[in-house]
Amino acid sequence: MSIVYISLTRLRLRSARYLLAFVPRVLSSGRQAQGAAGFLGGKMLYEFPFTFWTATTWEDEAAMRAYRIAGPHRAAMPLLLDWCDEASVAHWSQTSATLPDWLEAHRRMAAEGRLSKVHHPSSAQAAGRIAAPRPSPFEIRLRPVNKGNVKQSQAADVTIGLD
Repeated sequence: MSIVYISLTRLRLRSARYLLAFVPRVLSSGRQAQGAAGFLGGKMLYEFPFTFWTATTWEDEAAMRAYRIAGPHRAAMPLLLDWCDEASVAHWSQTSATLPDWLEAHRRMAAEGRLSKVHHPSSAQAAGRIAAPRPSPFEIRLRPVNKGNVKQSQAADVTIGLD
């Protein structure tokens, strides 16, 4: 049984004014992950109005770190200091490549995660509180494109439904 590395992020934009600039960067970072060496799968959740969760599975920590410091993801990271009022990350290793559901992701974030620096923290960020995800009809599943014959257009499943 091999060990995989899970990376989890939660970002909340502090204002609607950043949404139009943020969303293309989220999608570019998702496409970057899909083509990254060591990427095994992922998902992104948009929680109305301004919160975004990502959960990704990697062959190892080194693969995730290589992705994080390259391309669109690296270009977006400095902008988040001003755009977000809440940010947190969590990482862990496990034997299954299955991603946690969003409630388990929140539990792990609250128990094992850490807050990321933002220049304009919300009262929740300042108090170290991480809100649980609310049900959302907007989820994107990511699959690697550098494995087999998966084309970019087949690599993401966008689920938009009303629960």
